[in-house]
Amino acid sequence: MLDLGTLGGPDSWAAFVNDRGQVTGASYTNDVIDTDTGTPQIDLFIWEDGKMRDLGNLGGNSGSTVGAPGMVSGINNSGQVAGQMALSGEQVVDAFVWNGRELLDLGSLGGNGSAASAINSAGDVVGYAFVAGPNQYHHGFLWRDGRMIDLGTLGNDTCSAALALNSHGQVVGASQAAAGACDPFTTAFLWENGGPMTDLNALVPFGSDVHLVAALAINERGEIVAAGAPPGCAVLNSDPCHHIYALIPCDEHHADIEGCDYGLIDAPRSLQRVAGDLPDAQQSSNSNTTVNRKLP
Repeated sequence: MLDLGTLGGPDSWAAFVNDRGQVTGASYTNDVIDTDTGTPQIDLFIWEDGKMRDLGNLGGNSGSTVGAPGMVSGINNSGQVAGQMALSGEQVVDAFVWNGRELLDLGSLGGNGSAASAINSAGDVVGYAFVAGPNQYHHGFLWRDGRMIDLGTLGNDTCSAALALNSHGQVVGASQAAAGACDPFTTAFLWENGGPMTDLNALVPFGSDVHLVAALAINERGEIVAAGAPPGCAVLNSDPCHHIYALIPCDEHHADIEGCDYGLIDAPRSLQRVAGDLPDAQQSSNSNTTVNRKLP
């Protein structure tokens, strides 16, 4: 066991390690209590070759807003890191990415604040960001090539959150209704090929007797882990009775899977919503989206 040390303060927290042995997390930089947050200054670090490097902050002290371990959401094998940090004044938290050279504030979708959930091998980041308006609604986002893409929501839902992605740019997460102030996850989604967002419940066979509430992870083969509400379990505020499900795509990488018909299906348009900031040409090209990943 190696003591990674600190950035000068009394404590540090390691959160993730990649295949190169790089470790990322957060650390106090001193032992002086910040009167605004009640904690010493917290900065992000990356540890490699026996040394802890201070990657800085976004102007604030994240101690009272997201907590030291919660600052980091992931690290890829290139040493790129994603997470969230407080801005100056401690009132707003934004998603960030460390691209190996500098710390970038990913901003929002017009509102105040955002948070990152995951980063893939290409440095793409997903999470959720607040949109403009008085209601503090948030949408799932994909950050790629310096641009935050609004993934929208499902149907009439007001909120969504992107929770994971793979290196192919497939994004999974959960759409959220206004009931409960967008807090409970209500419907699992898959977003791919430029969108729009598709309800994963539309891709499982009829009669499955489960409502998929949130897609939590997706691997390189397109296999998804999701939480769902089995018969007798209410959809909202029902974490104690949720089950976990593995969704296997019926595609060329999964031949002869029992229950697959390997046919194309049309995802119902009533369950999709195109994000408002997509170009008109892309909205038009997606108007009759065919989903080729029916799931057993």
